[in-house]
Amino acid sequence: MNIIKKATWNKFKDCDVTPEGVYHDRRRILKQMGFVGAGALLSSQANAGVFDFFTSEEQKIAFLRGALPHAKQTLYDHLLYGDLTPEDKVISHNNFYEFGTSKTDPVDNAQSLQVNPWQLVIDGEVDTPLTLDYDDLLSMFALEERIYNFRCVEAWSMVIPWVGFSLASLLKKAGVKSNATHVAFETLFDPEQMPGQKNRYSGGGINYPYVEGLTLAEAMTDLTFMSVGLYGKTLPPQNGAPVRLVVPWKYGFKSIKSVVRITVTNKQPRSSWNLLAPNEYGFYANVNPDVDHPRWSQASERRIAEGGLFSAKRIPTLPFNGYGDLVAGLYDGINLKTNF
Repeated sequence: MNIIKKATWNKFKDCDVTPEGVYHDRRRILKQMGFVGAGALLSSQANAGVFDFFTSEEQKIAFLRGALPHAKQTLYDHLLYGDLTPEDKVISHNNFYEFGTSKTDPVDNAQSLQVNPWQLVIDGEVDTPLTLDYDDLLSMFALEERIYNFRCVEAWSMVIPWVGFSLASLLKKAGVKSNATHVAFETLFDPEQMPGQKNRYSGGGINYPYVEGLTLAEAMTDLTFMSVGLYGKTLPPQNGAPVRLVVPWKYGFKSIKSVVRITVTNKQPRSSWNLLAPNEYGFYANVNPDVDHPRWSQASERRIAEGGLFSAKRIPTLPFNGYGDLVAGLYDGINLKTNF
């Protein structure tokens, strides 16, 4: 995969993310921030203690903004939360109920998914409907690498280097009409390739195809991303090949996989998990530590790391997954406890 453009606000360098690389050099970043002298580096224990003076995650972020005034949110998140999730965890620990309901079912059952040829249709309230094939997805837009926090509604999380392009650039190419208010998404429906779609029992109770939606304002925000790869490679089928949505301030179920249709519309679209259990899964699904799932707390999360599941680090969950300064304004006047 040829990544020919980096996001202008992404301060990570090529050496920080390699195809097999999973760790970021925090000591180098701290040195750049002026926390260590030119001739010596602090120990990793000392580095970890830099933030001990702060009593909240918000204070840490505020401090980082002052230390790195031109950096963007992904860098704050990375310094606060640590290293990239190892690639082998990202590609083996998945929810993709089209291939089964256990975390290992997707990697076991998705490898025969045919992603080329592929068609992604953009239609609805647009000036120029588009149909993109597999090659278009990799060549129509300059590809960027973005390191995002990924927070599952099940209270586990990862830090993933995605590759792709902004959804806004795709919608602008189609031309959004003035009456549009929302954007709807649909996953491939192919029960022969996706055994979980053969019946609702095998697919977690979902009525397939899987569907999702965003407001137009959410869709046009620069953070909203169409991913065609991760770790510098094309997406594996279990992660949503060949193209998926990534909305980093929302719970992971909003980031629909293996997308075949994007429809611009003038009404709120359907959302699969919201349809299945509206008391548990709201349409907005913004990460909110103050709004618990009916069956578990959302105040903290398990950051998937090296080792087994039980070696995961428990960390506090931030509102909007830490991206609040970029997206909170989208919800002015909306009560996000009742509109969760």
